[in-house]
Amino acid sequence: MHESDLELLRRARRGEDAAFHELVDRYSVPLFRLAFLLVGNETDAEDVVQETLLGSLQGLKRFEGRSSVKTWLTRILAKQAALHHRSRSRRKTVSLEEAGEELAMVAEAPGPDSGVQRVDTRMDVQAVLRSLSAEHRQVIVLREFEAMSYKEISEVLDIPCGTVESRLFRAREHLKKLLTGYK
Repeated sequence: MHESDLELLRRARRGEDAAFHELVDRYSVPLFRLAFLLVGNETDAEDVVQETLLGSLQGLKRFEGRSSVKTWLTRILAKQAALHHRSRSRRKTVSLEEAGEELAMVAEAPGPDSGVQRVDTRMDVQAVLRSLSAEHRQVIVLREFEAMSYKEISEVLDIPCGTVESRLFRAREHLKKLLTGYK
């Protein structure tokens, strides 16, 4: 029988390690994928996921059940990714111009069935995401890659829906400029 996330969380609160490990097994891959999109590399994504899981373990008693376990974990991850971004602000970032030049080169690559082009396109998506501010990257990733509603994004980021809308608008405007001419 497949236990619900909430039941596993209740058991984990009672100190049942196996229940928390089951939640980790359920969410570690999607959390890693999201972290990777937010921070841009595997090593940092692994760090963010570890901090997220540690934070969730420490915060088990504070979870009130007003959102799903997935939303709760995503909120913790988004905060960890933002903290990570701030602490690593000295890292080299990709400018909008550099990302646009990279995208233009891929647009001239071999046909759509080319495996090389698919790899290049994934790399370009990562470059474009890195060119966005952390706030814009968060809303784009949550909306476009995680298919969250504006309300869910608002809950995860703890910001009003209007702020979600304005950040998405601005992020999409940046992306439109970057992706002009990209096929």
